[in-house]
Amino acid sequence: MDPRAWLPSASRRHSRTAVVCGASALSYADLERLAASIGRRLAGKGAGAGDRVAALFPNCHLYLATYFAALQAGLVLVPLNTRLTPAELRAILAHSEARALIGAPELLRPLLGDGERAGGEGFITAALPVAARAPRADEAAPPDMAHLYYTSGTTGNPKGVILTRANLTAHVRMTLEELRFTESDVWLHAAPMFHLADAWAIWTATAAGAAHVILPRFDPDQACELIASAGVTVTNLVPTMLMALLDAAERRARPMPSLRLVMSGGAPIAPAVVARVVRLLGCEYVQTYGLTETSPFLTFSLLDRTLRQLPDEERLRMIARTGRAARGVSLRVVRPPASESFEDVPPDDATVGEVVARGETITPGYWRDPEATREAFRGGWFHTGDLGTIDGRGFLNLVDRAKDVIITGGETVYSTEVEHALFEHPAVREAAVYGVPDDTWGEAVRAAVVPLAQGAVGAEDLIAFCRERIARYKCPRVIDLVQALPRTGSGKIDKKALREPFWAGRTRKIN
Repeated sequence: MDPRAWLPSASRRHSRTAVVCGASALSYADLERLAASIGRRLAGKGAGAGDRVAALFPNCHLYLATYFAALQAGLVLVPLNTRLTPAELRAILAHSEARALIGAPELLRPLLGDGERAGGEGFITAALPVAARAPRADEAAPPDMAHLYYTSGTTGNPKGVILTRANLTAHVRMTLEELRFTESDVWLHAAPMFHLADAWAIWTATAAGAAHVILPRFDPDQACELIASAGVTVTNLVPTMLMALLDAAERRARPMPSLRLVMSGGAPIAPAVVARVVRLLGCEYVQTYGLTETSPFLTFSLLDRTLRQLPDEERLRMIARTGRAARGVSLRVVRPPASESFEDVPPDDATVGEVVARGETITPGYWRDPEATREAFRGGWFHTGDLGTIDGRGFLNLVDRAKDVIITGGETVYSTEVEHALFEHPAVREAAVYGVPDDTWGEAVRAAVVPLAQGAVGAEDLIAFCRERIARYKCPRVIDLVQALPRTGSGKIDKKALREPFWAGRTRKIN
């Protein structure tokens, strides 16, 4: 399956409405023409095959067309998080050596100024100055590189995850089969299209000849109305969106009979929430697990015929788990530290080990970062950095993360990056950032700070200070000003001791 053929191959609905975005309705033929036009605009800015092109859009049909334009022209698309600050965006543009930038005028002007004007199409394209350097032999990019997704590094520096056309093709093949997509489906783009929580479905829905319905900015009441009016059948939501949608559905008290499947992942879910999905939305729920590096899905909590016959309480508990390996993915839970030789933990659903994976959907590595690539693929398996257990049926359950990573509202936050922002304040002596349970966000960012002197700075002042430097979702929601931080016997800050009071009495599993 050649990804470049996915758009024209949706000819089964070539003249039917395939994309609905506000007042704009396009057929796949219209989408193909729009993608070609965007491709010509990018070429006019000097972008050629293999060049990186960054995109900064809200959810819209123009973003959908840009994904296809880049793939068909052999460009490497760099989707940019709309929640990042201009300084964070510039760091990604520099690191990726992006040749051109495309996006919505209101989002690009803080980066470019008012000199760049949008044409009648409603988007801006701009050439970027590139200080490119010749890569070392071990930094060479794969020839079929398609996307470069950025995640924060544990040192606070951006890290580019390479995804290839082969990765995309394998993920499309797997999701078509696992999730039973057909040309009768209608996908709701509700999660951000710059994020793989949604972007994977651009390809899968198109390969099936399904329709795309786009919600520019998530609003739960608008989502309910759009699901009903557009006949949406399937979507994937980050946990905060799922909870808000359920609240809106309960207020609305009207059925949404078209829905057949809703998915979510990135934070724990309780069996009671699964029951609420079934009751209020009247559809199947599937818990997912994956990473940007895995395209994204590694597991689904899809139940076979035998498991579907379990009593309701046990069946809901199984659906709420992390799930079994997706088809084509090899998944193991091994005793740490995992190295050249692996020892699997027993499948007793109790012994904790590190989750490692192999498969065609997994990144070949990180952009211009051979050290990080080697570390991630120790022993020939991709190390997720997550800890979990596995049972005799092959169902994984995550219990913790090996790194100090916080998942809040479906977004990944690295504690070190937030600590770096806090340390920029002249009144901060020490800082430790960690995740605590939150009913709305899954986890919330919290910090403990030792000021240089009592009364030297207030907690709200520090939160405001962080918001000037990093994206709002990364900033601590609460900062505790303390006289000293707990430490381990070796003198390191003991984040486990900081977290324990908040997790006491709760089962910590990150799904």
